[in-house]
Amino acid sequence: MKIVDLVCAPARTGFYFDDQRAIKAGAKPDGTAYVGNTVTPGFTSVRQAGEAISVMLVLENGDIGWGDCAAVQYSGAGGRDPLFLARDFIPIIEKYIKPVLVGREADSFRDLCRDMEAIQVEGKRLHTAVRYGVSQAILDAVAKASHRLMCEVVADEYGCAVSDHPIAIFTQSGDARYDNADKMIIKRADVMPHALINHIDKIGHQGEVLADYVRWLANRIRSLSGDPDYLPVLHIDTYGMVGAVFGNGNITAMADYLQQLEEIAKPFHLRIEGPIDDDEHEATIVHLAALTAELDKRGSKVEIVADEWCNTLEDVIEFTDRHAGHMAQIKTPDLGGINNTIEAVLYCKAHGMGAYQGGTCNETDRSAQVCVHAAMATQPVQILAKPGMGVDEGFMIVYNEMQRILALRAAKK
Repeated sequence: MKIVDLVCAPARTGFYFDDQRAIKAGAKPDGTAYVGNTVTPGFTSVRQAGEAISVMLVLENGDIGWGDCAAVQYSGAGGRDPLFLARDFIPIIEKYIKPVLVGREADSFRDLCRDMEAIQVEGKRLHTAVRYGVSQAILDAVAKASHRLMCEVVADEYGCAVSDHPIAIFTQSGDARYDNADKMIIKRADVMPHALINHIDKIGHQGEVLADYVRWLANRIRSLSGDPDYLPVLHIDTYGMVGAVFGNGNITAMADYLQQLEEIAKPFHLRIEGPIDDDEHEATIVHLAALTAELDKRGSKVEIVADEWCNTLEDVIEFTDRHAGHMAQIKTPDLGGINNTIEAVLYCKAHGMGAYQGGTCNETDRSAQVCVHAAMATQPVQILAKPGMGVDEGFMIVYNEMQRILALRAAKK
């Protein structure tokens, strides 16, 4: 089944682009917006509307395979590609990608992605967001051309098995970390709440604010759910603020603090994402590895989740090989093609690293659906509910797509 056309449409995401460095430098919330000067190149305000591009591959029988190009909320930070604006990248897709794909048989997801990923513009690879969305469209086109589900294409081409049970869903609260926690508890989220601890005011100068929040959260789950068997994982993203408070090189102090949080969180298992961000790749790996080793030596069950500077497939492999964390967030838009996410999850699983198939609130309904198919085929520990920070919408999109897959495959059997 040949691809006969490629069509692009500008789209909106489920959240915003935020200038992370400006926020860390002191930009203040003002309602939904932020007040302050931008720091990261390309931003015209600290918070601006998220943009995406829908890429549609038209097959010769009229079927359409489609995906959405989207970039992370904190574009341009932590070694990531720059701000992604639809008007800048639709012409690039039409000029450089369309000639490579139109006329090709939609018969191999891996082969088509390999050729797309090899495209360079002025000596540089395509923006990660472009590769992300086009690979989704390729996966959908191959699935439709062969009358398979997207997860079945992944399983067939990568030698893995589609899960016969749901993957744990991780919900994110944004700054509404109290009200949104209630939504997560009511909906029995498997992993919660993310909490967005990205400023000193949210962790406290001695870590006391976050400690109080973890205490409140543990109590709230017990009181609101009324079910002693409901034991969600507490996964809190600290955006390097643990290191900012205690010193990135002060492994002992950081480990002491995380063990305090571990005691407060009981009986719930605790994951701490991004405790350290050294503003560069190597130092972040060194300190994360040291903190991971220290917690292991103490017998702590706290899991460290690598995020900042763990952006590409190559990064995930390096963090895994150097034991820089117990789990890697595989932030799907940052890896470019969804094929790289698939390979990253499989590598983590084969080498003893927890695989968290993540992403960003700044994605779309479509990119979230395609990510569910990748997760059902590769079976990571958890998958992010996305897009948005409202909990209900992202949880619904991911949960419902997962249930459709399970029901359709059960019906086939």
